[in-house]
Amino acid sequence: MQELLEKLASLREYLDIPGKTRRLNELDRELSDPELWNDAARARKVTQEAGTLRRVVESYSTLSSDAQGLSEMLEMASAEEREMLQEEQQSLETRVDELYKETLFTMKHAETAAIVRVKSGAGGTESMDWAGMLSRMYMRWAERRGFKVEMIDQVDGDQAGVVSSEFIIRGEKAFGMMAPEHGVHRLVRVSPFDSNNRRHTSFASVDVVPEVPEEEINIHIPDSDLRRDVFRSQGAGGQGVNTTDSAVRLTHLPTGIAVASQQTRSQIKNHEIALQILKQRLYDIEMRKREEEEARARGEQKKIEWGSQIRSYVLDKQYIKDHRTGVMKHNPDDVLDGDLADLQWAGLEWLAGKRVAEDSAEDE
Repeated sequence: MQELLEKLASLREYLDIPGKTRRLNELDRELSDPELWNDAARARKVTQEAGTLRRVVESYSTLSSDAQGLSEMLEMASAEEREMLQEEQQSLETRVDELYKETLFTMKHAETAAIVRVKSGAGGTESMDWAGMLSRMYMRWAERRGFKVEMIDQVDGDQAGVVSSEFIIRGEKAFGMMAPEHGVHRLVRVSPFDSNNRRHTSFASVDVVPEVPEEEINIHIPDSDLRRDVFRSQGAGGQGVNTTDSAVRLTHLPTGIAVASQQTRSQIKNHEIALQILKQRLYDIEMRKREEEEARARGEQKKIEWGSQIRSYVLDKQYIKDHRTGVMKHNPDDVLDGDLADLQWAGLEWLAGKRVAEDSAEDE
């Protein structure tokens, strides 16, 4: 029990419960001001921040009270009564572990939706099939959690899989949970497309960015920087979508970034969707540049990890290994069906540790 109380005390400091309580009081005063609701964007931002803080502060307060009460009961309990209280202690330990997970969402915009793009690497049909498998894995993961998936654009492969697939996952901490998936994923298997049953290695990249609130993105894209192409939708959506040139692709000429949308029957609406996602990607690039500049200012040679291989899926030997965390899974079929929890939580711990190390270097 003493170990549990010490863990709670450590969490109080790590979560900065006093600071969060003060900030929550400030936000509650702001929420009680009728003038706030005249600014919808500001009201949404304040409400979201207050909700997040309230959940953490109240969870900690309840846990702390329950742990203190259980500790007092254990002190007075007989040996038999102590045995009966073991289940309650185990329940408390589980709740503390759940609260600990809240500390792992150190990235900005962890609460927002995740914009995910899966793109096949070199290797033709084999890589396209792999990109399709990854897309399905994330959609199954979202489905398991009760999240909503909005397909933005998909280019099917000639024989199997996809050349690329872009979609938005909406749900609680969708970006936070998906952040560890950003990077290059490697597949090793006996190819079903090889008549000689040879072993093939394929790569696909997964790009994950947050859906940042529009009011935070101060990016203006001149028309002269955009090339706009329209084409016939390839995806599902009904007869009207598939027989008209309703899909829109926007290419940002200075960077070469291309974003397409074939989500709706409306060419105008698809243009708006593509433009918003393009702005999100440009914003993400700008934020990454700033992080690199800050690292250089600290005299730190920061490793470029944008395209680094993060995970290998070795299907013929029945294992998956995350190269950042060392976590291995021996149930690849389950993982590819969306069972990503262990890999994602380990990835979040790795990202949080990385952030702490960077903050420490900055303080020095």
